[in-house]
Order: sequence, then structure tokens, then C-alpha cells
Amino acid sequence: MTRAVTLTEVAREAGVSPSTVSRILNGTARVRDNKATQVRQAIEKLGYTPNTFARSLATGASGSVGVLTPDIASPFYNDALSGIEQGLMGSGYSPIIISGHWRTAEEEHAVELLLNRRVEGMIILGGQLPDHDLHALSARLPVGVLGRNIDLSRHGGVSLNMDNRQSARDLTNYLIGRGHRVIGHISGPSDHADARERLTGYREALEERGLKYDPTLVVQGDFQEPSGLIGMQRLLQQHSDLTAVFSANDQMAYGARLALYRLGLRVPDDMSLVGFDDLPGSTYATPPLSSVRQPMAEMGRWMAQFILARLRGETIEPFEPRQELMMRESVASRRGL
Repeated sequence: MTRAVTLTEVAREAGVSPSTVSRILNGTARVRDNKATQVRQAIEKLGYTPNTFARSLATGASGSVGVLTPDIASPFYNDALSGIEQGLMGSGYSPIIISGHWRTAEEEHAVELLLNRRVEGMIILGGQLPDHDLHALSARLPVGVLGRNIDLSRHGGVSLNMDNRQSARDLTNYLIGRGHRVIGHISGPSDHADARERLTGYREALEERGLKYDPTLVVQGDFQEPSGLIGMQRLLQQHSDLTAVFSANDQMAYGARLALYRLGLRVPDDMSLVGFDDLPGSTYATPPLSSVRQPMAEMGRWMAQFILARLRGETIEPFEPRQELMMRESVASRRGL
């Protein structure tokens, strides 16, 4: 292991005092351009790397952005995390990622841990934190929230969310347009805003097309694969005339597909199936799953850039995320049309 170059060695190489080098690195020095150039050249020549921990103790600036996600293992939030990493790349800031496991108490504890790490900004992905907690947090540091409808503009924060209701309506209308009349819905948890909005969109589409909403055609899942499997089994037990199922996310659709496979039912010949979120694996499912694409990577990247702009006292162009229906081979027209 090579020995780390010290700040004193950089100062000696540049012909300035160590305190001048420190102030230049912290951005607080008022020196002639030639001195600043000499310091930068010395840093490059010697390969000096600043001690970020020592710097954070001295300045209170950690060079980090906290990221709270409901579930680190979630393939849905992975795209957003990847986008955040890309957005911070080359900025000198690094993400500190922590999971709240969809529990309010754990999310509150996670926020405290991030604050104790002196993060300079925070990105919240969905989750269960109450709105008043998010408002209070945005008064302390730059905050961006992804996947929630909340106005944080009073303290300069921002939120990004998708129109889950309209996309669910469009997806259900697509199934109706293919001739399906008995359409089941595997919903997400009732305390999850996205799940409620997608259920509302499903119901509205039925009623708009003159189809009576039947609550027995709706079974509740938890956004995980096993609940999709169980949900499909329940729907088939109660409705022998079922021809299509709208799953509130792709993960539950994967479970639903397994239930159909075990019963010898084919997608889409015997059952049309659609999901939501358009996870990477949905393109390669058998058959490829129709779904709603959410630009999570783009949203995460923009959110990171927003935090950086706030930290620099700059502004950034607004971002309007758009969902897209991805119609693939998992849907067929109802037989007999």
C-alpha cells in the first residue's frame, strides 16, 4: 500500500502555507490565480487525496447525500438508486443509502442516522414518513421526495410522482378494448398511496365503459411475488369466467404467472396478464409482460442533480416524468370476438 500524500507536502510543492492549501480546498481562500493554479498542479503531481472525514469535522460538510429507500432489495427502487448514483457521479458527493423496510419507526430512525452522519441533502424514495416529518426535514437541509404527492416548495424542497390513477385507467381500458369484460385486479397494500390510486384507476375505467365494478374481482396483495400467486389462485377459485388480470405491480404479476403455469393455463391464450412498473425482467418473461414503464432511473438522476443544485445555490430545469404503456405478448384478444 502506498503512503498517503499529506497536505503539508502539497503546500511545500506549491510554495504556499498548509493553511492556504486548506482554504483553497474548502473554497474559502482569497488568493491570486497563479497560487491557486500552483496548488492544483501540486495536487495533481503528487496524487493528493483530501481526507474527507477530517474535512467534515472541520467544516461540518460531509460530502454525502442521504438516500432513504423502503427496501434496498426492491428491483423497482434499484433503478432509482442507480440514477441517483449517476446523478452524483463526478460531483464530489457520495450517496449513503439506508432502508426503512416500509416501517415508519424504522424510517424515522434511518433519517436520524443520516442526519448524524452530517449528510448535506436527502432523497426519500416513497416510504411511510408522515408529511409533517418531511416538511420539518426540508426546513433543515435540501430534500427531494420521489413517489409522493407533497408540496415542499416552502423550504425549497421538491417531490416527483407519477399519475398512477391515469395509467391504471389506461391499462384497464386497453384490456377492455381487447374484448375482456371479466378483469381481475391484484391490488397492493391498502395503506400504500400507489396501490390505492391504481385500484381507483381500474375501477374508473370499468365504470366509464359501462362495466359494473365487482369487489370480488379484487384481491389484495403486498407487492411481493407470493401474494401475486395467492391472489391469482383466489381469483380463479371465485371466477371461472375470468379472462384477464391487472396486477398492481410486476412482482405480483410474476407470482400470478406461476399460479397459472401450475394450473396448466397459458398466457395469453387462457389468461391475459398485465403488470405495472416495467421491471427489467418483464421484457424477458415468458411471454414478455405488458406493463407500465416508470422512468425511475431518470427520476433518480434528476433528483440527485436537484440536490446538487440546491447545495450550490443554483436552480435546475423542472422535470416532468411520463409513464408509458408497454404492450407486449402477455395480452390477447378475448376469444369469440
